[in-house]
Amino acid sequence: ACDSLGALAHLAALRDDDTGQHCLRTSAYVAALAGALRETAHLRPLLTDEYVHLLVRSTPLHDIGKVGIPDRILHKPGKLDAQEWEIMRSHTVIGADAIGQAEADARHPIPFLTIAKEVVRSHHERWDGSGYPDGLAGTAIPLSARIMAVADVFDALISARPYKPPLPHAEARRIVAEGRGRHFDPDMVDGFLVCFDAFVDAARRFADAPPVPGAAPLH
Repeated sequence: ACDSLGALAHLAALRDDDTGQHCLRTSAYVAALAGALRETAHLRPLLTDEYVHLLVRSTPLHDIGKVGIPDRILHKPGKLDAQEWEIMRSHTVIGADAIGQAEADARHPIPFLTIAKEVVRSHHERWDGSGYPDGLAGTAIPLSARIMAVADVFDALISARPYKPPLPHAEARRIVAEGRGRHFDPDMVDGFLVCFDAFVDAARRFADAPPVPGAAPLH
């Protein structure tokens, strides 16, 4: 089941990111942030070596549900309309359901799948309850997803999209910091600011290659 999920995650990455660098960057961000958060007293007991290992390993699965999103929406060059946005948002539930099926097929509980399902379903939740798909707020959002949220948003901000240019790292830092207590868990933002240089290093090490002139778009 885990091998099948890995294959699906690879497929999702190829459909949404032709280089796969997004997964490498977000995995590095998550590792750096989890390390910084170990300095926070009430989080230290939760962030065991095993937990962090499983969390980093689960990061490439975070958008696995995008295998179920039509290309016309996934690769739309402009902003999505309301109906398209609802379909796009469903990738969280599609992915979590796929992992849930893998859990059901397993003979014994698999901690990796438990953490992966949290990340997949809840990484678009917001600290103030305005996120999706479940409108969770505060610590009702799993810790794994609260960590992933910062990594995913930072990478989206610094990455080029058909409808926007990439933002400078410093501007992305400012936006994440402004989301403290609204979009993000305050502890996550505090940890992010501590390890910001590690985020920048990962962003540079795993930067996307410049587009090839005349290359066909990925579909």
